[in-house]
Amino acid sequence: MDTIVRELFAMQDCRYRDFHAKLIPNISPDKIIGVRTPELRKYARELAKRPEAKAFLEELPHTYYEENNLHGFLLSILYKDIDVLLEKTEQFLPYVDNWATCDLMSPKLFKKHLPLVFTHIQNWLKSEHVYEVRFALVTLLGFYLDDAFESEMLQMAADVHSEEYYIRMAVAWYFSMALVKQYDEAVKYFETPCMDIWTHNKAIQKALESYRISAERKEYLRSLKLKKQ
Repeated sequence: MDTIVRELFAMQDCRYRDFHAKLIPNISPDKIIGVRTPELRKYARELAKRPEAKAFLEELPHTYYEENNLHGFLLSILYKDIDVLLEKTEQFLPYVDNWATCDLMSPKLFKKHLPLVFTHIQNWLKSEHVYEVRFALVTLLGFYLDDAFESEMLQMAADVHSEEYYIRMAVAWYFSMALVKQYDEAVKYFETPCMDIWTHNKAIQKALESYRISAERKEYLRSLKLKKQ
């Protein structure tokens, strides 16, 4: 067992492992060590100061779920050049195999280079890899619903059609947040439905859970739910 894996096992919490395994059912429990996220973030910051950190990033695929999460954290810490960060991110994305690893990757550096990152998002959305598409949607959600918002982004998300649960859920999550932050534009996609019934209704359901949407708007959104055919 190499040094990094041994150090991860030293932080193991078996009860947390058993609980967390239920949240990511597509990952075999024996691939989950059971390291709490705050501890893993702290470890990533410490590991980033050591020479083996970059070597670890080249050792793909990893064996354990926590290794993948550590990889995601290290990308944000180690690379301050946007071109290098995007290159290393794209090298890693094909190995991402669950929603949790996908969603934790949110490099702050992206915010300083939104036009460039957006060109990559457009390519990721065309991928056949589930979590590359999900990463594109989560990145749109995280960085492009405020000052960088453009109405065309809603159409890009609506155009994502997939039977994959974790992609459909990401589309629903994106639109629920769009209803919070860009209501006037986003609501049009529910007044004239263009998504499958499940995604349409899931987005409304998640929006209804938000305290940032007024009671009046929530009542209207309820009226826009679709009935199963």
